[in-house]
Amino acid sequence: MTFTIKRRVATTIAAGLTVAALAACSAGAPAEAPEDGSLGTIRVGALPVPAGDMLTWVDENLAEEAGLDIEWVEFTDYNTPNPALTDGSTEANLFQNTTFMETYNSQAGGELVSVGDIYLPAAAFYSESIGSLEELPEGASIAIPNDPTNEARALEILAAEGLIEIAEGTTNLDGITSNPQNFAFTEVENATLPLAIPDNDAVFVTASFALPAGLTGEQAILVEGSDSDYFNALVTTPELEDDPRVAALYELLTSDELQQYLLDTWGGLIVPIEN
Repeated sequence: MTFTIKRRVATTIAAGLTVAALAACSAGAPAEAPEDGSLGTIRVGALPVPAGDMLTWVDENLAEEAGLDIEWVEFTDYNTPNPALTDGSTEANLFQNTTFMETYNSQAGGELVSVGDIYLPAAAFYSESIGSLEELPEGASIAIPNDPTNEARALEILAAEGLIEIAEGTTNLDGITSNPQNFAFTEVENATLPLAIPDNDAVFVTASFALPAGLTGEQAILVEGSDSDYFNALVTTPELEDDPRVAALYELLTSDELQQYLLDTWGGLIVPIEN
């Protein structure tokens, strides 16, 4: 079997499909297996780092033996992969935790489902002016993500460190019940948070955007622990949840081989789910 990596930028995917093909995808019907007995192609939405790199590595090293062809569809933000999965432009995606997925389902009327957790893109606080969160001065400026899931994540870490207090279920700044040091919070789009580091005392950046910006765990003043509730999951639609391609991809993404690749490549900032 001749093997080539196929990568497609999200904004061009619909243009390459006929109306009939889009209708079939939108219906969520599992694809028929090719006559050669292989599982066929699965299109997976992902940000380039780390999920795009992971999918490419699996495609190059593990997928052929499993009879699977992985085509990862590139996205550069958190807002477009789920609509693309919902409308049938992809069969699965790998960029979000289940809390983010459930928020999308609630707000957009979606029915996306998690196949299972894959990896933790460990988020961290970064600073150019201090060496630990305990050194944050009175009135320190702190930039955090503006989406509910990751904003809650940042506030939960600060609360766990005893720097603020938050109400149960907090997803935004309104949930802060005590801010004794009068920290000044700014809500920022995830993709631009690395750029905010020079202008703030501390900035919360998830690994999906820290890694492309050249940030490492060693540069962080606090890294999220492996007991986090924010492991990213392989997500699909209810119609495709039992599709053989999805099942095969999940097995490959939770394999010992991929776990070792994650540890070797990102040295702890990307944490594999334990088998």
